[in-house]
Amino acid sequence: MRPKKVILCVDDNEQILSVRTFLLETRGYRVIALTSPHDALETIAHSLPGSIDLLLCDLLMPQIDGNELVRRAKQLHPVLPAMIVSGTVTAYDRAGRADVFLPKGACSPAELLERVRILVARKRGPKKYSLSAAPASSSFHAASVSVAS
Repeated sequence: MRPKKVILCVDDNEQILSVRTFLLETRGYRVIALTSPHDALETIAHSLPGSIDLLLCDLLMPQIDGNELVRRAKQLHPVLPAMIVSGTVTAYDRAGRADVFLPKGACSPAELLERVRILVARKRGPKKYSLSAAPASSSFHAASVSVAS
């Protein structure tokens, strides 16, 4: 059995955080749910690089917004993938530090889960293959995609 991927989920709204945590945990992810960006930065600072597979956070939070949280998190762990979710669709301009931006309410839970899956796989990918094996893995991926279609 593969170890569960760890997602650090940060949102100041406890109800949204609870729903998102449930959604992710029922899909096999291990979720560290926090309501404070300060606690999230402390968690990241005290974790080994690679032990957190994804930072998923809200854009608008008190004290530290999601963009600043992602910026500081990437200073601590530069390869940590990050996704910002916001209730304000036009806030994308302010979420430039994240790898992915999703508007809350305008995306389905299935889309959120697919984006999470892609980011976690992308993080895992380069470490798994050496440079000489990269072209072979790309053709394998293309073949597996065509079979899946």
